[in-house]
Amino acid sequence: MATDSSSNSVVRWITLVFAALSGLYLLLGGIWLSAIGGSVYYVIAGLALLVTAFLIHRRKGAALVLYAVLLVGTVAWAVWEAGFDFWALTPRTDVLVIFGIWLVLPFVSRTFNTSGRGSVLVLAAGIIISALVLVYAAFNDPQQINGTVTSSAATPGASTPDIAAGDWPAYGRTQAGTRYSPLAQINGQNVKNLQVAWTFRTGDLKGPNDPVEITNEVTPIKAGDMLYLCSPHQILFALDAASGALKWKFDPGLKADPSFQHVTCRGVSYHETAAAKAAGAGAAASALPQCARRVLLPVNDGHLFALDAQTGQRCADFGTHGDLDLQHLQPVTTAGQYEPTSPPIVTDSVIVVAGSVTDNYSTREPSGVIRGFDVETGKLLWAFDPGADDPNAIPSDQHSFTLNSPNSWAPAAYDAKLDIVYLPMGVSTPDIWGGNRTPQQERYASGLLALHASTGKLAWFYQTVHHDLWDMDLPSQPTLADITDSSGNVVPVVYAPAKTGNIFVLDRRTGQLVVPAPETPVPQGAATGDHVSPTQPYSQLTFRPAKNLTGADMWGATMYDQLMCRVMFHRLRYEGPFTPPSTQGTLVFPGNLGMFEWGGLAVDTDRQLAIANPIALPFVSKLIPRGPGNPIEPPEGASGTGTEVGIQPQYGVPFGVTINPFLSPLGLPCKEPAWGYVAALDLKTNQVVWKKRIGTVRDSSPIPLPFRMGMPMLGGPMTTAGHVFFIGATADNYLRAFSTDTGEQLWRARLPAGGQATPMTYEANGRQYVVIAAGGHGSFGTKLGDYVIAYALPNGQSGQ
Repeated sequence: MATDSSSNSVVRWITLVFAALSGLYLLLGGIWLSAIGGSVYYVIAGLALLVTAFLIHRRKGAALVLYAVLLVGTVAWAVWEAGFDFWALTPRTDVLVIFGIWLVLPFVSRTFNTSGRGSVLVLAAGIIISALVLVYAAFNDPQQINGTVTSSAATPGASTPDIAAGDWPAYGRTQAGTRYSPLAQINGQNVKNLQVAWTFRTGDLKGPNDPVEITNEVTPIKAGDMLYLCSPHQILFALDAASGALKWKFDPGLKADPSFQHVTCRGVSYHETAAAKAAGAGAAASALPQCARRVLLPVNDGHLFALDAQTGQRCADFGTHGDLDLQHLQPVTTAGQYEPTSPPIVTDSVIVVAGSVTDNYSTREPSGVIRGFDVETGKLLWAFDPGADDPNAIPSDQHSFTLNSPNSWAPAAYDAKLDIVYLPMGVSTPDIWGGNRTPQQERYASGLLALHASTGKLAWFYQTVHHDLWDMDLPSQPTLADITDSSGNVVPVVYAPAKTGNIFVLDRRTGQLVVPAPETPVPQGAATGDHVSPTQPYSQLTFRPAKNLTGADMWGATMYDQLMCRVMFHRLRYEGPFTPPSTQGTLVFPGNLGMFEWGGLAVDTDRQLAIANPIALPFVSKLIPRGPGNPIEPPEGASGTGTEVGIQPQYGVPFGVTINPFLSPLGLPCKEPAWGYVAALDLKTNQVVWKKRIGTVRDSSPIPLPFRMGMPMLGGPMTTAGHVFFIGATADNYLRAFSTDTGEQLWRARLPAGGQATPMTYEANGRQYVVIAAGGHGSFGTKLGDYVIAYALPNGQSGQ
């Protein structure tokens, strides 16, 4: 009787063990999955692999034929479940295709007793069929929308005649929050030639006492020949706009500690007196009073500094020698629990200041009060306390604002003609259980609040989420635009992107809906002691998921972790958007990051076109009932968690909570890609013109794959009259440029750290620059750094 050679025996046993273990894993996992309502495919595949292993043991050529049937059947099942989506098909087929190739290799196939090569050819044919399906899917992305913007440009810059075309004097360039520049020197033809013009390093890096949530999210502003920006610890830098050379810096001396939920500065604000405006940009500083041009710096310990824009000296007449204490009249003054992380709105006479409070820590937290201060002196002019019986009441020095009022942490927008400031509102904390909230705390929560900037009086309010139990606040700066409707009428609107993926469009004069958002029934069944709103508004302008997730939407690097993601999915409570929090564990999709986050929209007001970057990453929340080790009141010396994920105590309510991304055992998202897109919206028709995946796993995978999958993002787009938009934001370290007309990627630059910031652009000495802060984001997991990088066309190519 013939015997195997030693090498053939080793090969056969390796093959046998792999098939047997894989089959056993899939069979047992498949039985578990099917028992809780999932697909029976894994049971069938597990049995087929076990039979294949038995035939391998018997050295039967039928093993190859059976495996070919399993492979082709799996491909057919995968296409039936997921369509021709390459990244959805990959985990269903990758291991099987690779093992099939192993089986047909000559040194493996010759270990079988076969009469002829028929069984090898059958398996080879199965591999070819599988490969052809994957190749076809790689070039046919069903999630992509292809189209071309056909609207022609109006007169560039016509929408902002009061701002020099080369400036970027506010967080969103204008206080309308458009993130649109009329500059067109850099365009679709020459953007590929961009080079680093200068690099500035702040020297501000994560320290030993900083929390996890240290981020570099700043968008610089540019006024005259100066660029102003802040670093994570709110150190303010003034740079020469043309060279990036440091002019001056100011360190407020922030003493952060690990309990801070954020160490973040998204930007600073700029103000000029009427005399400074009349003198013009070329007027020498010596010809003007001190602080005729000033920069306003919010600091995470609850202070606001006013500094002379030319010299960096404190404005002596503002607050206490340039320092305004925002903790005054707060019911809780613990440093880090009230944090102004976004730049304030500045009108001709008023600074409108709001701030973040620590999410999910306790029911005794600072007020989310919004205040108006005199821009020259810092005197308190008005207050709007969203949780108070009378929101406009200003407490005496013996009293304070209301504990736990809803807060507004994201940047606001301002319409100077209407004198209305538009504030995106959050929810009273704790976020994930709301059974004890008062009617006053619910009244102005999770919606868009419009206040008269001069008085703080209510203009109107529109609620985007009722009785919010998911932290589905409005997370980004609203955007103001004048849009021509289908009847040819010009309507002044405000766009409010929401975490839910909805974009609410309202007449900014009245708060009336311009795009319908009908109230829609949502899942019921709140946790003990709580309740759920029966309906929620669903805007008809939206990027929210077209359907609820199913087991077929689960993902992984291989069929093994995809199986576990399916099991995890079916064990969670999930009935679609607004599934109530639970002790079982609730799948939250759109997730806590939201489909929109603080980056917001970029709106080309001249072409009535919006650029958006929605993301799609589910989270899991699980309520933890009070009991041993989980007291309802904070223990002595307790402090904040330093992050918004993981265990959140929610002191004062019957449940703590854990909040985490929905990840596989390997740490990959359990939902199939794409997790992030860029898209264009025609604002005259409210239709998506094109939508494309953005980002790779190069910097978030053990294997730096360059394939475009569609990555999560933190940060927003910026667009220009050159029909080009720029965006960093992705979990890989790149700044990219795209055509606004088609969504085609035109250029990308490798960043030395994470680019979780929104870029901006300006002109200096006739040259257009694009600037982004590359400093990374702690909880997002990107590389931390201290870089600010400017790109420009090579000298001599300007305008080509």
